Amino acid sequence: MGRIFLEHMGGVRLFSCASCDTVLTNRHELISTRFTGATGRAFLFNRVVNLNYSEVQDRVMLTGRHMVRDVSCKNCDTKLGWIYEFATEENQRYKEGKVILERALVTESDGMEEHIAND
Repeated sequence: MGRIFLEHMGGVRLFSCASCDTVLTNRHELISTRFTGATGRAFLFNRVVNLNYSEVQDRVMLTGRHMVRDVSCKNCDTKLGWIYEFATEENQRYKEGKVILERALVTESDGMEEHIAND
């Protein structure tokens, strides 16, 4: 097997896989901390990188029926959460294309300050 290509989004606060420290996303992409996953508290993100995706599954959740894919770390294959592909309820459509990461399965750490040079 070849090398795994990992993407890095940068940012002041980073979220990484708790198993292998692969960077997944940053604080700027965080939409909500008020979600619940299989392990407890979960976060909804707009964009997450370095993920593998399962096949689409039809799942009934607290907020209704959704078509989702489980997501796992591209580097170590640890399951981290899921991505919403489709929501049957109109008021849940804002979740489509968004990713849930379970708080117990990710770590948050300091990233790097982004300085813009003045020319």
